[in-house]
Parts: sequence; structure tokens; C-alpha cells
Amino acid sequence: MRKRDLDKFRKLLQSQRDQLMENARRAVAGDIHLDPDDFPDEMDAASSEINLAFLGRLRERERRLIAKIDEALAKIENNEYGLCESCGEEIGIKRLEARPVAELCIDCKSEQERLERRMG
Repeated sequence: MRKRDLDKFRKLLQSQRDQLMENARRAVAGDIHLDPDDFPDEMDAASSEINLAFLGRLRERERRLIAKIDEALAKIENNEYGLCESCGEEIGIKRLEARPVAELCIDCKSEQERLERRMG
């Protein structure tokens, strides 16, 4: 991969990471808590608990994405970015533009998904 492309992906990944970290900081600063005395009935409490659980799942997804971004940035530094972890071929630029943290080329990813569907 050309240096210009690597620089573009480095900036894109770092920007995505910064945005996710800012979202996490705002969530923590929001001091999310659940006090049963704040809700006059069980429906309000249940609704709030569901919202908190949903936010928790979102935060976990963001945490995993940050880890993938960190891995991609490390690959850029080690000149390994853009190589398929399965077959070793280059991952297409269009695929990396759509998913900069992609670890597999489109053929290997398609094969992985086919196997996952078969396994259930």
C-alpha cells in the first residue's frame, strides 16, 4: 500500500478513535445512574433500566471498535495494514474505505460468513 493511502487511513482511524473516546467521556460525565426513588411507578423504572442496558451494549460495541482501531493503527506502524489475516493478500482500498478496521479481504470474509451460516 502506498504511503499516501496509509496516511489517509491513519488519519481516518485516529479521527474515529477520537470521536469514540469523546462519546465515552461524555457518557461518563453524564453521571448515568438509576435511583429507584426517581421513578413513581414500575413502568418508568423498567423503561429506564432498558435504556441503561441499551446504552451499556452500545458502550461495549464502542469499546470493541476502539480495540480494533488500535489494532489497525498498530498494523499501519508495522507496515502490515491492508493485508488479509487469512490469505495474506491485499485488502482492496474500497473495502478499507468502507471498513477501515477490516481484517479480511472480501473473498475470505465471504467464505467466513458462508461457514458461519452453515454452522448455525
